[in-house]
Amino acid sequence: MTAELVGVRTPAPSLLEKAALVLAAFEGPEPRLSLTEVIRRSGIPRSSAHRILDQLVQLRWLDREGRDYRMGMRMLELGALAAHHNRLRRAALPRLHALHESTGHLVHLYVLDGAEVVCLERIGGSEDSTVPSRTGGRMPAHSTAAGKALLAFGDPAALTALLSHRLRPLTPRTLVNPVALRSELAATRERGVAFDREETFRGVSCVAAPLRGSGRAIAAVSVSGHGIHRELDRLAPVVRACTRGVWGDLFGPGRTPAPPAAAATEPRTRVSEGEMDAMMGWLRFSEWM
Repeated sequence: MTAELVGVRTPAPSLLEKAALVLAAFEGPEPRLSLTEVIRRSGIPRSSAHRILDQLVQLRWLDREGRDYRMGMRMLELGALAAHHNRLRRAALPRLHALHESTGHLVHLYVLDGAEVVCLERIGGSEDSTVPSRTGGRMPAHSTAAGKALLAFGDPAALTALLSHRLRPLTPRTLVNPVALRSELAATRERGVAFDREETFRGVSCVAAPLRGSGRAIAAVSVSGHGIHRELDRLAPVVRACTRGVWGDLFGPGRTPAPPAAAATEPRTRVSEGEMDAMMGWLRFSEWM
């Protein structure tokens, strides 16, 4: 018996779903759309479409030119960031698998986002399911080995911003004292790797190395598992070798990556149609997104 026969009604789309429909209306070849065209393509009522468009303009997801709307700079920035992360993940993947095979432990690739690290990749078998991590998941930077590696070899402003808030303990071993954390990061810079000794999860230890050349780290690779605290010193040079290999695959020896588009100091006011096509392609097809 169909839903129509029993009187079951399809729930109305949420505000987020409506916003997604509005943005999807811009996937066609026309760079600009009027309010009427957005309504026709999205199927959203006029009052809702107008309100959502205004909010997206305020958030810089869209730009308004007269009566028309077009994709905004924030969409371009996100597209460039997705492209950057996807290229990084694809370049690192073979070496991450090799690291997992050689150590037998769970392997992660992380990037820093504010006070948290975001997992771009997780390599492990069913025996690693007890470690509660996932691709796309977030963890506090101050307690994780990857987060400490990125903070130690990253922008000092990121650490200052992190320490401006009270740090939350995840286990009794979590470093939450700013002085103690700064001391740990100084030691991380000296030895080239960071450790998490049951600071994020009870029983789970981890070692991480930054992905970098002579400048700041752009990511971190970690090896973690239950009861491996006695192996951390042995694993450290293996993880460092992995990050050096990934860096060489990405940039070659002695090269420094260009800053991503999102980090440009002089924001552009217009987006070319070629840029927009490339950006939307990443947003639609990037595995990371």
